[in-house]
Amino acid sequence: MLGVGIVGTGFVANLRGELFSQYPEVKILGYAGTPHRLAELGAKFNCPVFPDPQDLIHQTGIDLVVVANTNSDHYPIAKLALTAGKNVVVEYPPALTYQEGVELYELAQKHNKLLHIEHIELLGGIHQAMVAHLPQIGEVLFARYVTTSPQRPAPAKWTYCPDRYGFPLVGALSRLHRFTAVWGEVARVSCQVRYRGEHLPQRYSYCYCDAQLFFRHGPIVQVHYSKGEYCWQAERSLEIQGERGGLFFQGDSGKLVAAEGERVLTVGPSRGLFALDTQQVVAHLLAGKPLYVQPSSSLYALQVATACQRAAETDKIIDLV
Repeated sequence: MLGVGIVGTGFVANLRGELFSQYPEVKILGYAGTPHRLAELGAKFNCPVFPDPQDLIHQTGIDLVVVANTNSDHYPIAKLALTAGKNVVVEYPPALTYQEGVELYELAQKHNKLLHIEHIELLGGIHQAMVAHLPQIGEVLFARYVTTSPQRPAPAKWTYCPDRYGFPLVGALSRLHRFTAVWGEVARVSCQVRYRGEHLPQRYSYCYCDAQLFFRHGPIVQVHYSKGEYCWQAERSLEIQGERGGLFFQGDSGKLVAAEGERVLTVGPSRGLFALDTQQVVAHLLAGKPLYVQPSSSLYALQVATACQRAAETDKIIDLV
């Protein structure tokens, strides 16, 4: 039996509970988080609740702690759990700084425990289709990924609070990780960011962030992330330009363009990815099966994101090698 404790009371924390509950060999032994949601989750999953995550972590029978709350709380909660000798699953980013992320990794190594950083973008249909068709376009020269989310008015949520969400490309770490997981080492980065809102610095009403990654043995990559009141049209697009052709994705559809013409690509689903992630975690802990991502991969993306933050703050190009 695998005893699971979940820290968090939002959408992902609830979803994790539903997914783990599907396995007869897994038992949810408690939730910790925002007080006004705890009673509801405790009743739903028939488990005790704890206002203080530390009390949950030290609950008898807890083997795995799932950290699915505010980004700024990922590091301290994961650190408590690893120090207590628990396995940890944490949503990205594992921490708001690269140094803190490395500390978590070293703690996991010291205690011989799992540190799994969720990166379901690698399991998604778009990423899988991109990787599968890269050989057909030859050497990749340039890539661009844009995610724009209009929200009017901007919600009064922690995801719009810099001190809780983190620097945009730290909080949205998957935007960088989908590239570093494929092309590896980044030589240098540049980045610009702009916030605006009457509640700054505590909360903004819109954010524009644009970064340029120069891979040591790969393409130039532009990553654009924006959300809030002054974003007027939603967009989720990915393009990869190569010597023999290009891959172009809009939403959940894609095509390959080459000299001989265009071809529509089969793109797998973008739903059910947390279920796949959870399935792999259970199989790893109970049967030793390999996971689809290693913490070192996420930590390198966090190192690049931290470099982007320094580039935006200093208005300089930052070298990583």
